[in-house]
Amino acid sequence: MQKLVIQVSDAEPAKWNLALNNARNVLEELGAKNVEIEIVAYGPGLGMLKKDAITSGRVDEASLAGIAVVACENTMRNQKLTKADMNAAASYASSGVVQLMTRQSQGWSYVRP
Repeated sequence: MQKLVIQVSDAEPAKWNLALNNARNVLEELGAKNVEIEIVAYGPGLGMLKKDAITSGRVDEASLAGIAVVACENTMRNQKLTKADMNAAASYASSGVVQLMTRQSQGWSYVRP
């Protein structure tokens, strides 16, 4: 099983869409049974996972396809956001950076679009 973690830390919807495209393309190329994909959003990139984000529908689609979308709780606190502000598909990590470090130490491939 291949494993991919994608970093989203920019406040640019074009980058959010690129991350979602990367994840979808990998999923289609390798097949859902052969790959685990996680998108970790933190800092300015957390906007991607807000329920009112322009990418909200695409985040929902990604989640339904089996792609995990992870919000950084440190960033949420700093931006005064609660889980009610976030896309219902989101899961959470206490620190987005630590989540990326953990995944890389576990052998996950890393991409930052």
